[in-house]
Amino acid sequence: MKDSSADRSQNAAQGQASDHPQGCDVLVVGGGINGAGIARDLAGRGWRVVLVEQDDLAAHTSSASSKLIHGGLRYLEYYEFLMVRKSLLEREVLLRSAPHIIRPMRFVMPHEPSMRPVWLMRLGLLLYDHLARREVLPGSEAVNLRRSPVGEALQDRYTRGFIYSDGWVDDARLVVLNALDAQDRGAQIHTRTRCVSAQRSAEGWTAILQGADGRQRSLAARVLVNAAGPWAESFLRGVARPDHGETLVTRHQRLVKGSHIVVPRCFEHDHAYVFQDPHKRIIFAIPYEDRFTLIGTTDSEFSGDPASPSVGEDETAYLCEQASHYFKRSLKPADVVWSFSGVRPLFGDTVGALSAITRDYLLESDTGAAPLLSVWGGKITTYRKLAEEAADEIGRVLEDARAAWTENASLPGGDLRAWIGAPQRPDIDIERFIEAVRSRYSWLDPVLARRLARAYGSRIDRVLGDATRCADLGEEVAPGLFEAELRYLRREEWALAAEDVLWRRTKRGLHYSEAERQQVADWMSRTVNQDGL
Repeated sequence: MKDSSADRSQNAAQGQASDHPQGCDVLVVGGGINGAGIARDLAGRGWRVVLVEQDDLAAHTSSASSKLIHGGLRYLEYYEFLMVRKSLLEREVLLRSAPHIIRPMRFVMPHEPSMRPVWLMRLGLLLYDHLARREVLPGSEAVNLRRSPVGEALQDRYTRGFIYSDGWVDDARLVVLNALDAQDRGAQIHTRTRCVSAQRSAEGWTAILQGADGRQRSLAARVLVNAAGPWAESFLRGVARPDHGETLVTRHQRLVKGSHIVVPRCFEHDHAYVFQDPHKRIIFAIPYEDRFTLIGTTDSEFSGDPASPSVGEDETAYLCEQASHYFKRSLKPADVVWSFSGVRPLFGDTVGALSAITRDYLLESDTGAAPLLSVWGGKITTYRKLAEEAADEIGRVLEDARAAWTENASLPGGDLRAWIGAPQRPDIDIERFIEAVRSRYSWLDPVLARRLARAYGSRIDRVLGDATRCADLGEEVAPGLFEAELRYLRREEWALAAEDVLWRRTKRGLHYSEAERQQVADWMSRTVNQDGL
Protein backbone atom coordinates (compact mmCIF):
# COMPACT_ATOMS: atom_id res chain seq x y z
CA MET A 1 0.00 0.00 0.00
CA LYS A 2 1.30 3.48 -0.86
CA ASP A 3 1.59 6.28 1.65
CA SER A 4 -1.18 8.83 1.83
CA SER A 5 -0.24 12.34 0.67
CA ALA A 6 0.05 13.60 4.24
CA ASP A 7 2.20 10.62 5.17
CA ARG A 8 4.51 11.32 2.23
CA SER A 9 5.16 14.85 3.48
CA GLN A 10 5.89 13.59 6.98
CA ASN A 11 8.12 10.81 5.72
CA ALA A 12 10.09 13.26 3.59
CA ALA A 13 10.64 15.49 6.59
CA GLN A 14 11.67 12.70 8.94
CA GLY A 15 13.55 10.54 6.46
CA GLN A 16 11.59 7.43 7.32
CA ALA A 17 8.37 5.66 6.34
CA SER A 18 6.25 3.37 8.43
CA ASP A 19 5.68 0.96 5.54
CA HIS A 20 9.15 1.28 4.03
CA PRO A 21 10.75 -2.03 3.15
CA GLN A 22 13.99 -2.89 4.90
CA GLY A 23 15.49 -3.84 1.55
CA CYS A 24 15.33 -2.63 -2.03
CA ASP A 25 16.81 -3.45 -5.39
CA VAL A 26 18.43 -0.07 -6.02
CA LEU A 27 19.36 2.79 -3.72
CA VAL A 28 19.84 6.04 -5.63
CA VAL A 29 21.82 8.74 -3.82
CA GLY A 30 21.12 12.22 -5.16
CA GLY A 31 17.87 14.06 -5.90
CA GLY A 32 19.00 16.17 -8.83
CA ILE A 33 17.86 15.60 -12.39
CA ASN A 34 20.02 12.52 -12.98
CA GLY A 35 19.07 10.80 -9.72
CA ALA A 36 15.37 11.53 -10.16
CA GLY A 37 15.47 10.42 -13.79
CA ILE A 38 17.21 7.15 -12.92
CA ALA A 39 14.75 6.44 -10.10
CA ARG A 40 11.84 7.04 -12.46
CA ASP A 41 13.18 4.77 -15.18
CA LEU A 42 14.03 1.96 -12.76
CA ALA A 43 10.68 2.14 -10.98
CA GLY A 44 8.89 2.01 -14.34
CA ARG A 45 10.73 -1.24 -15.09
CA GLY A 46 9.47 -2.78 -11.86
CA TRP A 47 12.56 -2.45 -9.68
CA ARG A 48 12.17 -1.65 -5.98
CA VAL A 49 13.80 1.78 -5.75
CA VAL A 50 14.69 4.13 -2.92
CA LEU A 51 16.00 7.63 -3.63
CA VAL A 52 17.55 9.80 -0.93
CA GLU A 53 18.45 13.47 -1.23
CA GLN A 54 20.28 15.31 1.54
CA ASP A 55 18.34 18.56 0.92
CA ASP A 56 15.33 19.44 -1.22
CA LEU A 57 14.87 18.03 -4.71
CA ALA A 58 16.86 20.12 -7.21
CA ALA A 59 18.22 22.19 -4.36
CA HIS A 60 21.60 22.70 -6.00
CA THR A 61 22.95 22.22 -9.55
CA SER A 62 19.67 21.16 -11.12
CA SER A 63 17.88 24.40 -10.23
CA ALA A 64 20.83 26.64 -11.15
CA SER A 65 21.02 25.91 -14.87
CA SER A 66 20.43 28.24 -17.81
CA LYS A 67 17.06 26.44 -18.06
CA LEU A 68 17.61 25.33 -21.64
CA ILE A 69 16.92 22.12 -23.52
CA HIS A 70 19.51 22.47 -26.25
CA GLY A 71 21.95 20.60 -28.40
CA GLY A 72 24.91 22.79 -27.52
CA LEU A 73 25.62 24.65 -30.74
CA ARG A 74 29.02 25.85 -29.55
CA TYR A 75 30.27 22.29 -29.02
CA LEU A 76 30.36 21.79 -32.77
CA GLU A 77 33.53 23.88 -32.67
CA TYR A 78 35.05 21.24 -30.40
CA TYR A 79 33.94 18.40 -32.73
CA GLU A 80 31.56 16.97 -30.10
CA PHE A 81 29.24 15.75 -32.85
CA LEU A 82 27.97 12.66 -31.05
CA MET A 83 27.09 14.58 -27.89
CA VAL A 84 25.37 17.33 -29.87
CA ARG A 85 23.40 14.78 -31.90
CA LYS A 86 22.32 12.94 -28.73
CA SER A 87 21.16 16.25 -27.24
CA LEU A 88 19.31 17.27 -30.39
CA LEU A 89 17.46 13.95 -30.49
CA GLU A 90 16.35 14.47 -26.89
CA ARG A 91 14.96 17.98 -27.44
CA GLU A 92 11.77 16.85 -29.13
CA VAL A 93 11.37 13.77 -26.92
CA LEU A 94 11.30 16.08 -23.90
CA LEU A 95 9.05 18.66 -25.56
CA ARG A 96 6.43 15.98 -26.10
CA SER A 97 6.79 14.53 -22.62
CA ALA A 98 6.13 17.76 -20.74
CA PRO A 99 4.69 20.54 -22.93
CA HIS A 100 3.59 22.42 -19.81
CA ILE A 101 7.12 23.01 -18.46
CA ILE A 102 9.17 22.65 -21.67
CA ARG A 103 8.59 24.87 -24.68
CA PRO A 104 10.27 25.71 -27.99
CA MET A 105 12.33 28.88 -28.06
CA ARG A 106 13.94 30.76 -30.92
CA PHE A 107 17.46 32.11 -30.41
CA VAL A 108 18.90 35.19 -32.12
CA MET A 109 22.64 35.11 -32.82
CA PRO A 110 23.95 38.49 -34.03
CA HIS A 111 26.90 38.34 -36.38
CA GLU A 112 30.03 39.77 -34.81
CA PRO A 113 32.50 40.20 -37.71
CA SER A 114 35.53 39.96 -35.44
CA MET A 115 34.48 36.49 -34.23
CA ARG A 116 33.90 34.37 -37.36
CA PRO A 117 32.75 34.80 -40.96
CA VAL A 118 29.11 34.53 -42.00
CA TRP A 119 29.75 31.44 -44.11
CA LEU A 120 31.07 29.56 -41.07
CA MET A 121 28.00 30.48 -39.03
CA ARG A 122 25.76 29.28 -41.86
CA LEU A 123 27.66 26.01 -42.06
CA GLY A 124 27.46 25.43 -38.31
CA LEU A 125 23.71 26.08 -38.23
CA LEU A 126 23.14 23.87 -41.27
CA LEU A 127 24.88 21.05 -39.44
CA TYR A 128 22.92 21.84 -36.25
CA ASP A 129 19.65 21.65 -38.19
CA HIS A 130 20.45 18.28 -39.75
CA LEU A 131 22.39 16.30 -37.16
CA ALA A 132 19.06 14.95 -35.88
CA ARG A 133 15.56 14.74 -37.26
CA ARG A 134 13.23 17.62 -36.37
CA GLU A 135 9.44 17.31 -36.32
CA VAL A 136 8.48 20.13 -33.96
CA LEU A 137 11.20 22.76 -34.08
CA PRO A 138 11.71 24.95 -37.17
CA GLY A 139 15.12 25.24 -38.74
CA SER A 140 17.51 28.17 -38.75
CA GLU A 141 17.26 31.28 -40.91
CA ALA A 142 19.18 34.45 -41.62
CA VAL A 143 17.74 37.70 -40.28
CA ASN A 144 18.18 41.35 -41.20
CA LEU A 145 18.46 42.93 -37.77
CA ARG A 146 17.70 46.41 -39.12
CA ARG A 147 14.27 45.28 -40.30
CA SER A 148 13.30 42.69 -37.71
CA PRO A 149 11.80 43.40 -34.27
CA VAL A 150 14.49 41.16 -32.76
CA GLY A 151 17.10 43.72 -33.82
CA GLU A 152 15.53 46.68 -32.03
CA ALA A 153 17.17 45.93 -28.67
CA LEU A 154 20.63 45.51 -30.22
CA GLN A 155 23.22 48.14 -30.92
CA ASP A 156 23.06 49.60 -34.40
CA ARG A 157 26.33 48.04 -35.53
CA TYR A 158 24.66 44.61 -35.58
CA THR A 159 22.95 44.39 -38.94
CA ARG A 160 23.01 40.68 -39.74
CA GLY A 161 22.35 37.58 -37.73
CA PHE A 162 20.75 34.16 -37.57
CA ILE A 163 17.79 32.65 -35.75
CA TYR A 164 17.67 28.98 -34.73
CA SER A 165 15.60 26.74 -32.45
CA ASP A 166 16.16 25.09 -29.10
CA GLY A 167 13.99 24.73 -25.99
CA TRP A 168 13.38 26.23 -22.55
CA VAL A 169 12.61 24.25 -19.38
CA ASP A 170 11.58 24.92 -15.80
CA ASP A 171 14.54 22.93 -14.50
CA ALA A 172 13.50 22.48 -10.86
CA ARG A 173 10.00 21.39 -11.83
CA LEU A 174 11.47 18.87 -14.26
CA VAL A 175 13.24 17.21 -11.34
CA VAL A 176 10.07 17.18 -9.24
CA LEU A 177 8.02 15.66 -12.06
CA ASN A 178 10.53 12.84 -12.47
CA ALA A 179 10.38 12.19 -8.72
CA LEU A 180 6.57 12.23 -8.80
CA ASP A 181 6.50 9.73 -11.64
CA ALA A 182 9.03 7.53 -9.86
CA GLN A 183 6.87 7.58 -6.73
CA ASP A 184 3.69 6.86 -8.69
CA ARG A 185 5.45 3.79 -10.07
CA GLY A 186 6.41 2.52 -6.63
CA ALA A 187 9.68 4.26 -5.74
CA GLN A 188 10.27 5.67 -2.28
CA ILE A 189 11.48 9.30 -2.37
CA HIS A 190 13.11 10.72 0.76
CA THR A 191 14.20 14.32 0.79
CA ARG A 192 16.24 15.88 3.59
CA THR A 193 17.72 12.43 4.13
CA ARG A 194 21.45 11.85 4.03
CA CYS A 195 23.24 8.61 3.23
CA VAL A 196 25.92 8.74 5.91
CA SER A 197 27.41 5.32 5.22
CA ALA A 198 27.17 2.62 2.57
CA GLN A 199 29.03 -0.61 3.31
CA ARG A 200 29.70 -2.99 0.44
CA SER A 201 29.78 -6.76 0.76
CA ALA A 202 29.37 -9.72 -1.54
CA GLU A 203 25.70 -9.89 -0.50
CA GLY A 204 24.93 -6.25 -1.34
CA TRP A 205 25.04 -2.79 0.18
CA THR A 206 24.04 -1.79 3.70
CA ALA A 207 23.31 1.92 3.90
CA ILE A 208 22.75 4.09 6.96
CA LEU A 209 20.25 6.83 6.22
CA GLN A 210 19.82 9.85 8.48
CA GLY A 211 16.73 12.02 8.45
CA ALA A 212 16.43 15.71 9.22
CA ASP A 213 15.62 14.88 12.84
CA GLY A 214 18.93 13.04 13.22
CA ARG A 215 17.40 9.58 13.50
CA GLN A 216 19.13 6.83 11.55
CA ARG A 217 18.01 3.59 10.03
CA SER A 218 19.56 0.84 7.98
CA LEU A 219 18.60 -0.12 4.44
CA ALA A 220 19.83 -3.05 2.37
CA ALA A 221 20.20 -2.61 -1.39
CA ARG A 222 21.38 -4.89 -4.18
CA VAL A 223 22.77 -1.96 -6.22
CA LEU A 224 24.01 1.49 -5.24
CA VAL A 225 23.73 4.39 -7.69
CA ASN A 226 25.98 7.36 -7.02
CA ALA A 227 24.13 10.29 -8.62
CA ALA A 228 25.42 12.86 -6.15
CA GLY A 229 26.43 15.40 -8.80
CA PRO A 230 29.20 17.66 -7.49
CA TRP A 231 29.46 15.37 -4.45
CA ALA A 232 29.95 12.19 -6.54
CA GLU A 233 33.70 11.98 -5.93
CA SER A 234 33.54 12.88 -2.24
CA PHE A 235 30.71 10.33 -1.79
CA LEU A 236 33.06 7.60 -2.99
CA ARG A 237 35.88 8.88 -0.81
CA GLY A 238 34.01 9.29 2.45
CA VAL A 239 30.64 7.48 2.43
CA ALA A 240 30.72 4.41 0.17
CA ARG A 241 32.95 1.82 1.83
CA PRO A 242 34.51 -1.04 -0.16
CA ASP A 243 34.21 -4.64 0.97
CA HIS A 244 37.98 -4.85 1.43
CA GLY A 245 40.64 -2.16 1.34
CA GLU A 246 40.48 -1.00 -2.26
CA THR A 247 39.47 2.53 -3.17
CA LEU A 248 36.26 3.17 -5.05
CA VAL A 249 37.53 6.47 -6.49
CA THR A 250 38.62 6.16 -10.12
CA ARG A 251 38.02 9.69 -11.42
CA HIS A 252 38.60 13.27 -10.47
CA GLN A 253 35.81 15.73 -11.05
CA ARG A 254 36.44 19.27 -12.13
CA LEU A 255 33.97 21.51 -10.35
CA VAL A 256 32.92 24.56 -12.34
CA LYS A 257 30.77 27.35 -11.00
CA GLY A 258 28.21 28.88 -13.33
CA SER A 259 26.44 32.08 -12.32
CA HIS A 260 23.42 33.91 -13.70
CA ILE A 261 21.88 37.31 -13.14
CA VAL A 262 18.28 38.44 -13.58
CA VAL A 263 17.50 42.02 -14.64
CA PRO A 264 14.32 43.87 -15.64
CA ARG A 265 13.21 42.92 -19.13
CA CYS A 266 15.66 44.06 -21.83
CA PHE A 267 13.37 43.40 -24.83
CA GLU A 268 9.68 42.87 -25.57
CA HIS A 269 9.61 39.79 -27.82
CA ASP A 270 9.79 36.10 -26.86
CA HIS A 271 13.10 35.21 -28.55
CA ALA A 272 16.34 34.70 -26.65
CA TYR A 273 19.81 35.96 -27.63
CA VAL A 274 23.14 34.18 -27.92
CA PHE A 275 26.22 36.36 -27.47
CA GLN A 276 29.86 35.35 -27.56
CA ASP A 277 32.75 37.04 -25.83
CA PRO A 278 36.27 37.36 -27.33
CA HIS A 279 37.29 34.13 -25.55
CA LYS A 280 34.47 32.19 -27.27
CA ARG A 281 32.41 31.90 -24.10
CA ILE A 282 28.68 31.92 -24.71
CA ILE A 283 26.28 34.24 -22.90
CA PHE A 284 22.51 33.74 -23.18
CA ALA A 285 19.94 36.48 -22.63
CA ILE A 286 16.62 34.73 -22.12
CA PRO A 287 13.05 36.00 -21.52
CA TYR A 288 12.24 35.04 -17.95
CA GLU A 289 9.08 35.16 -15.84
CA ASP A 290 7.42 37.68 -18.19
CA ARG A 291 8.98 40.79 -16.65
CA PHE A 292 12.66 39.85 -16.59
CA THR A 293 15.69 38.78 -18.60
CA LEU A 294 17.95 35.95 -17.43
CA ILE A 295 21.61 36.41 -18.41
CA GLY A 296 24.32 33.77 -18.04
CA THR A 297 26.41 31.82 -17.59
CA THR A 298 29.96 32.12 -16.34
CA ASP A 299 32.59 29.39 -16.03
CA SER A 300 35.03 29.50 -13.14
CA GLU A 301 36.95 26.94 -11.12
CA PHE A 302 35.31 26.06 -7.81
CA SER A 303 36.85 24.46 -4.75
CA GLY A 304 34.42 25.27 -1.93
CA ASP A 305 31.26 23.63 -0.65
CA PRO A 306 28.99 22.85 -3.64
CA ALA A 307 25.98 23.49 -1.40
CA SER A 308 26.66 27.21 -1.10
CA PRO A 309 28.23 28.82 -4.15
CA SER A 310 27.70 32.56 -4.48
CA VAL A 311 27.80 34.96 -7.40
CA GLY A 312 30.97 37.02 -7.28
CA GLU A 313 31.03 40.74 -7.97
CA ASP A 314 33.41 40.05 -10.85
CA GLU A 315 30.90 37.60 -12.39
CA THR A 316 28.06 40.11 -12.13
CA ALA A 317 30.24 42.81 -13.69
CA TYR A 318 31.31 40.43 -16.48
CA LEU A 319 27.74 39.43 -17.39
CA CYS A 320 26.60 43.06 -17.38
CA GLU A 321 29.57 44.05 -19.53
CA GLN A 322 29.03 41.31 -22.10
CA ALA A 323 25.30 42.00 -22.38
CA SER A 324 25.96 45.73 -22.70
CA HIS A 325 28.37 45.03 -25.56
CA TYR A 326 25.38 43.85 -27.59
CA PHE A 327 22.31 45.60 -26.17
CA LYS A 328 21.57 49.28 -26.65
CA ARG A 329 20.67 49.40 -23.00
CA SER A 330 23.71 49.53 -20.76
CA LEU A 331 23.42 47.16 -17.80
CA LYS A 332 25.03 47.83 -14.44
CA PRO A 333 25.31 45.61 -11.35
CA ALA A 334 22.72 47.86 -9.70
CA ASP A 335 20.17 46.62 -12.25
CA VAL A 336 20.39 43.03 -10.98
CA VAL A 337 17.25 42.01 -9.09
CA TRP A 338 18.31 38.41 -8.41
CA SER A 339 21.24 36.15 -9.08
CA PHE A 340 22.04 32.49 -8.56
CA SER A 341 24.98 30.19 -8.91
CA GLY A 342 25.43 26.44 -9.26
CA VAL A 343 28.33 24.00 -9.39
CA ARG A 344 28.61 21.73 -12.41
CA PRO A 345 30.62 18.52 -12.08
CA LEU A 346 32.61 17.94 -15.26
CA PHE A 347 34.92 15.11 -16.17
CA GLY A 348 37.51 14.66 -18.88
CA ASP A 349 40.35 17.07 -19.56
CA THR A 350 41.45 18.42 -16.18
CA VAL A 351 43.79 21.09 -17.56
CA GLY A 352 42.05 22.54 -20.63
CA ALA A 353 39.83 25.60 -20.92
CA LEU A 354 36.65 25.27 -18.89
CA SER A 355 34.42 26.16 -21.84
CA ALA A 356 35.98 23.34 -23.86
CA ILE A 357 35.41 20.53 -21.34
CA THR A 358 32.74 18.11 -22.49
CA ARG A 359 29.22 18.35 -21.08
CA ASP A 360 28.68 14.72 -21.99
CA TYR A 361 28.27 12.05 -19.32
CA LEU A 362 29.91 8.82 -18.34
CA LEU A 363 28.29 5.91 -16.51
CA GLU A 364 30.91 3.91 -14.64
CA SER A 365 29.89 0.45 -13.47
CA ASP A 366 31.87 -1.34 -10.76
CA THR A 367 30.83 -4.96 -10.33
CA GLY A 368 33.71 -6.13 -8.15
CA ALA A 369 31.25 -7.15 -5.43
CA ALA A 370 27.79 -5.63 -5.03
CA PRO A 371 27.22 -3.43 -8.10
CA LEU A 372 28.02 0.29 -7.91
CA LEU A 373 27.04 2.68 -10.68
CA SER A 374 28.52 6.19 -10.64
CA VAL A 375 27.27 9.05 -12.79
CA TRP A 376 29.92 11.48 -14.01
CA GLY A 377 29.09 14.72 -15.79
CA GLY A 378 26.00 15.20 -17.90
CA LYS A 379 23.57 18.02 -18.62
CA ILE A 380 19.87 18.48 -18.18
CA THR A 381 19.03 17.95 -21.87
CA THR A 382 20.33 14.37 -21.90
CA TYR A 383 19.11 13.30 -18.45
CA ARG A 384 16.44 10.94 -19.83
CA LYS A 385 18.86 9.14 -22.10
CA LEU A 386 21.38 8.92 -19.26
CA ALA A 387 18.71 7.40 -17.02
CA GLU A 388 17.71 4.90 -19.70
CA GLU A 389 21.31 3.78 -20.17
CA ALA A 390 21.79 3.55 -16.40
CA ALA A 391 18.71 1.33 -16.06
CA ASP A 392 19.92 -0.82 -18.94
CA GLU A 393 23.29 -1.24 -17.22
CA ILE A 394 21.69 -2.16 -13.89
CA GLY A 395 19.59 -4.78 -15.65
CA ARG A 396 22.74 -6.13 -17.25
CA VAL A 397 24.74 -6.45 -14.03
CA LEU A 398 21.78 -8.04 -12.25
CA GLU A 399 21.26 -10.34 -15.22
CA ASP A 400 17.64 -9.25 -15.44
CA ALA A 401 17.25 -6.98 -18.46
CA ARG A 402 13.95 -5.11 -18.61
CA ALA A 403 12.58 -3.05 -21.48
CA ALA A 404 13.13 0.70 -21.76
CA TRP A 405 9.92 2.74 -21.71
CA THR A 406 10.43 6.49 -21.14
CA GLU A 407 10.97 7.69 -24.72
CA ASN A 408 7.26 7.88 -25.49
CA ALA A 409 5.94 8.44 -21.96
CA SER A 410 4.56 11.69 -20.57
CA LEU A 411 5.77 13.19 -17.35
CA PRO A 412 3.13 14.01 -14.69
CA GLY A 413 0.87 16.74 -16.01
CA GLY A 414 2.14 16.33 -19.55
CA ASP A 415 -0.66 14.15 -20.92
CA LEU A 416 -3.27 16.72 -21.94
CA ARG A 417 -5.57 14.45 -23.94
CA ALA A 418 -8.36 14.44 -21.37
CA TRP A 419 -8.54 18.23 -21.77
CA ILE A 420 -7.85 18.82 -25.48
CA GLY A 421 -8.29 15.50 -27.27
CA ALA A 422 -5.66 14.17 -29.65
CA PRO A 423 -2.30 15.95 -29.40
CA GLN A 424 -1.09 17.99 -32.35
CA ARG A 425 2.16 19.81 -31.59
CA PRO A 426 3.47 20.56 -28.08
CA ASP A 427 3.48 24.36 -28.40
CA ILE A 428 -0.02 24.33 -29.90
CA ASP A 429 -1.30 21.78 -27.39
CA ILE A 430 -0.30 23.84 -24.36
CA GLU A 431 -2.15 26.89 -25.67
CA ARG A 432 -5.22 24.76 -26.30
CA PHE A 433 -4.90 23.42 -22.78
CA ILE A 434 -4.63 26.90 -21.27
CA GLU A 435 -7.84 27.89 -23.06
CA ALA A 436 -9.55 24.76 -21.72
CA VAL A 437 -8.42 25.64 -18.19
CA ARG A 438 -9.72 29.18 -18.54
CA SER A 439 -13.04 27.82 -19.79
CA ARG A 440 -13.42 25.29 -16.98
CA TYR A 441 -12.27 27.72 -14.28
CA SER A 442 -13.74 30.90 -15.75
CA TRP A 443 -13.70 32.53 -12.32
CA LEU A 444 -9.92 32.23 -12.11
CA ASP A 445 -7.82 35.30 -12.92
CA PRO A 446 -6.47 34.74 -16.49
CA VAL A 447 -2.86 35.42 -15.49
CA LEU A 448 -3.10 32.97 -12.59
CA ALA A 449 -4.85 30.40 -14.80
CA ARG A 450 -1.98 30.53 -17.29
CA ARG A 451 0.66 30.22 -14.59
CA LEU A 452 -1.03 27.24 -12.93
CA ALA A 453 -1.64 25.54 -16.28
CA ARG A 454 2.01 25.87 -17.26
CA ALA A 455 3.29 24.76 -13.86
CA TYR A 456 1.02 21.76 -13.23
CA GLY A 457 -0.41 20.77 -16.60
CA SER A 458 -3.20 18.22 -16.35
CA ARG A 459 -2.55 17.92 -12.61
CA ILE A 460 -4.07 21.37 -12.14
CA ASP A 461 -7.25 19.83 -10.77
CA ARG A 462 -5.19 18.43 -7.87
CA VAL A 463 -4.21 22.01 -7.04
CA LEU A 464 -7.63 23.59 -7.42
CA GLY A 465 -9.64 20.66 -6.09
CA ASP A 466 -13.38 21.27 -6.05
CA ALA A 467 -13.06 25.06 -6.00
CA THR A 468 -15.82 26.93 -7.82
CA ARG A 469 -14.75 30.45 -6.83
CA CYS A 470 -11.60 32.18 -5.73
CA ALA A 471 -12.65 32.13 -2.07
CA ASP A 472 -12.52 28.32 -2.16
CA LEU A 473 -8.73 28.47 -2.63
CA GLY A 474 -8.21 29.73 0.89
CA GLU A 475 -6.14 32.66 2.01
CA GLU A 476 -4.13 34.58 -0.58
CA VAL A 477 -0.85 34.26 1.32
CA ALA A 478 1.02 36.41 -1.21
CA PRO A 479 -0.19 37.98 -4.48
CA GLY A 480 -1.43 35.16 -6.73
CA LEU A 481 -0.34 32.44 -4.29
CA PHE A 482 -3.24 30.83 -2.44
CA GLU A 483 -3.35 28.28 0.35
CA ALA A 484 -4.69 25.63 -2.04
CA GLU A 485 -1.49 25.72 -4.08
CA LEU A 486 0.75 25.80 -1.02
CA ARG A 487 -1.05 22.82 0.50
CA TYR A 488 -0.70 20.93 -2.76
CA LEU A 489 3.04 21.65 -2.94
CA ARG A 490 3.55 20.53 0.63
CA ARG A 491 1.29 17.49 0.32
CA GLU A 492 2.30 16.21 -3.12
CA GLU A 493 5.67 17.74 -4.03
CA TRP A 494 7.83 17.51 -0.89
CA ALA A 495 7.88 21.30 -0.34
CA LEU A 496 8.56 21.92 3.34
CA ALA A 497 10.17 25.36 3.43
CA ALA A 498 9.42 28.73 1.85
CA GLU A 499 12.53 28.47 -0.33
CA ASP A 500 11.23 25.21 -1.81
CA VAL A 501 8.11 27.04 -2.95
CA LEU A 502 9.39 30.51 -3.82
CA TRP A 503 12.52 29.64 -5.78
CA ARG A 504 12.05 26.06 -7.03
CA ARG A 505 8.43 24.79 -7.29
CA THR A 506 7.36 28.27 -8.41
CA LYS A 507 9.47 31.33 -9.14
CA ARG A 508 7.17 33.65 -7.22
CA GLY A 509 9.99 34.83 -5.00
CA LEU A 510 11.23 36.92 -7.91
CA HIS A 511 7.91 38.80 -8.01
CA TYR A 512 7.51 39.43 -4.30
CA SER A 513 8.82 41.95 -1.82
CA GLU A 514 10.76 40.78 1.19
CA ALA A 515 7.64 41.22 3.31
CA GLU A 516 5.58 39.05 0.94
CA ARG A 517 8.25 36.36 0.91
CA GLN A 518 8.18 36.42 4.70
CA GLN A 519 4.41 35.89 4.65
CA VAL A 520 4.97 32.67 2.70
CA ALA A 521 7.72 31.62 5.12
CA ASP A 522 5.42 32.25 8.09
CA TRP A 523 2.60 30.25 6.52
CA MET A 524 4.88 27.30 5.72
CA SER A 525 6.37 27.30 9.20
CA ARG A 526 3.00 27.58 10.89
CA THR A 527 1.26 24.85 8.90
CA VAL A 528 4.18 22.45 9.01
CA ASN A 529 4.29 22.82 12.78
CA GLN A 530 0.52 22.36 13.02
CA ASP A 531 0.80 19.07 11.17
CA GLY A 532 3.68 17.95 13.36
CA LEU A 533 6.16 17.71 10.48
